[in-house]
Amino acid sequence: MSEHSHLEEGHEHGEHAGMDKAKIWKVAGILTLITAIEFIIALWAIPGGHIPQHVGNYIYIALTLVKAFYIVAYFMHLKYEKLGLQLALTVSFIFIIYFIVLMLTEGGFLNIHMMNH
Repeated sequence: MSEHSHLEEGHEHGEHAGMDKAKIWKVAGILTLITAIEFIIALWAIPGGHIPQHVGNYIYIALTLVKAFYIVAYFMHLKYEKLGLQLALTVSFIFIIYFIVLMLTEGGFLNIHMMNH
């Protein structure tokens, strides 16, 4: 029988050395802080009239995208992948968002014009 060591299979321990317990807790803390800010905006700032609804929505969307970045980069280990894979996934994501916005815009346009005829 052949002997296989753990290192021969390409799973070196230093491969994801950047994700130690301290880094995980730091990212979890950042995500918790962003979530707390989102709750403050949704439950206090907008209902209390401290910021307008549309401004709160834009802030909320931006914070949600930052949270998505942290989750994908650190917990899904995309930050430690090669640049080519990162770019391929990022460009694909941007095109998907673009096409969703495009379809919603066109669908609204068609809906308005179909009701007039």
